[in-house]
Amino acid sequence: MRHWKKILIPYEQAVEELKVKFKAIRNELREMSEYSPIEFVTGRVKKVSSILEKAKKYGIAEEEIEEKIEDIAGIRIMCQFVDDIYKVVELIEQRDGKDLKIAYVKDYIKNRKESGYRSYHIIIKYPIQTAFGYKEILAEIQIRTLAMNFWATIEHSINYKYKKNVPEHIKERLKKAAEAAYLLDKEMWAVRDEVINAQKLFEAKSNTVSSIVNNIQLLRSTGKTDTAKKFQEKFDKALEKGNMIKLKELSDSIKYAVDKYQAFE
Repeated sequence: MRHWKKILIPYEQAVEELKVKFKAIRNELREMSEYSPIEFVTGRVKKVSSILEKAKKYGIAEEEIEEKIEDIAGIRIMCQFVDDIYKVVELIEQRDGKDLKIAYVKDYIKNRKESGYRSYHIIIKYPIQTAFGYKEILAEIQIRTLAMNFWATIEHSINYKYKKNVPEHIKERLKKAAEAAYLLDKEMWAVRDEVINAQKLFEAKSNTVSSIVNNIQLLRSTGKTDTAKKFQEKFDKALEKGNMIKLKELSDSIKYAVDKYQAFE
């Protein structure tokens, strides 16, 4: 167990670092009230039992495991729309040769598997600084829509139950379900612009409200209680009406007041 723990620590570090990096991209875009193609990010390191099972299946010797099993470390990036997947791919390609290297890709969206599985896989080489020095490991990035992920999760559970020997009638139902999930993605793409505009409006309103609340609190903390009270009353009225233009104007006014007071301190 000590042997495996030492092997897997760099993979655990890689997963955490990659999750942080892609969440940072998502958060930065949202902070700027821009649409993010990244909905959320998850990650995991394969369990030892799964690694050994895969090595046995493909005839990989134990000393070759790190070289030949490419998904010991894996992160999954979820998107709302199919075209968002390719935008995330572009973001990753921009990092190629900087903080990661792309080894190869597997596009199971344009070339779905026989089972109906759809997803985009990127195998990367990722540098890690460990307590024992520099190490470059293989990791897999899976990019898929929420509908694709729902289907893949169900298929994985069924394959686990039947030990890969899934009855034909269930296979056929899974294929039909995969097509249904794909059709759902296509339907959602038809209203994509409406969804994106609504989400950008929500992010803009959320950021404006946060700025107003923080600046009113700042005025109170610096003893400008009367000014803070007046702005609070205006804020309550503007928020109740939900008028984005009024909220933005109020945000600018409060920021101006804060900057003016700070200039004289």
